[in-house]
Amino acid sequence: MRRSRSSALLIAAAATFAAGPLRAQGSGTFEGGAAFLLLPVGARATALGQAGATERGTTEALFWNPAGLADIRRTELALHHYSFFLGTGDVFVLAVPAGGLGVFTAAAYILDYGETETGNGGGPPGLAVARNIALEASYATGLFGGLTAGIAYKLVQFRVDCSGTCIPGATGVGTTHALDVGVHYVLPTALPLEVGATLRNVGPKLQMNNSAQADPLPARLQVGAAWVVIRPSTTNLEGFDVRVLADVQGVVGQGDLSPATLLGIESGVRQAVRVRAGYAFIESQSRGPSLGLGVNVGRVGVDLAKTFYASDAIADQEPFHVSVRLLF
Repeated sequence: MRRSRSSALLIAAAATFAAGPLRAQGSGTFEGGAAFLLLPVGARATALGQAGATERGTTEALFWNPAGLADIRRTELALHHYSFFLGTGDVFVLAVPAGGLGVFTAAAYILDYGETETGNGGGPPGLAVARNIALEASYATGLFGGLTAGIAYKLVQFRVDCSGTCIPGATGVGTTHALDVGVHYVLPTALPLEVGATLRNVGPKLQMNNSAQADPLPARLQVGAAWVVIRPSTTNLEGFDVRVLADVQGVVGQGDLSPATLLGIESGVRQAVRVRAGYAFIESQSRGPSLGLGVNVGRVGVDLAKTFYASDAIADQEPFHVSVRLLF
């Protein structure tokens, strides 16, 4: 896609949209280059208002709480895609359970902001392409009882490449590293209740120009609970249930914790059909409700999610998420 705005404005918009209170520490051209790490990935948790601290059993857990990957029982290959006014994001994930050794997961994530023409004093313009890239690897395992733990490593990069006749400074590359860690626990009680906690995006600053203009990663602490308020055994509809989720997310290493509440609810008949809704009370343009639908047939699962943000600036191009999973 081609955009008339500069790459710098795109990244600034991404930081405002995703991060809310987060602000770059310097005045460099590429402010907020890692803010994309806060954009929701995966249609399930996105539809549930981003209440993902207890997400488990699919590759989506890699982006919310890596401890949830420990509940994957079969090899899963998944594609998570989203599109909205900033660009398009695509994530390819492979999760391989290794019996008693745990679950190993690898992923490649590309957020493409599109193409931008760069002026050069009257001659033919160059063509700049801005992208965020993350390569991830994780390990998760059960510890004891209903307790699982997981850790994920990320190689994070923001880059602007230019072809043709490009103005000075039209290109740049910044690279850093980050870790996510998480735990998940299913309480051994009659009440079907589970809790999760995760610390995400902890690592060195992303530097594009110099250390004075480096941007801190958007580290977040998220804790939550999920419980089945209507169990299949208590209804006349075989397999029907209702599940409620509530998370609290806070900013880490940026001063004020600025807690935000994330709420979700889902219902359906086993995993065959799931209907989801949520609301993210985040102090940014990504605040608002969401809806989603999930269908599983045999070894194929498809999840859809649509968000409805309050900001008029993005109302016409609100994000749409699709997740497709294949089990082997």
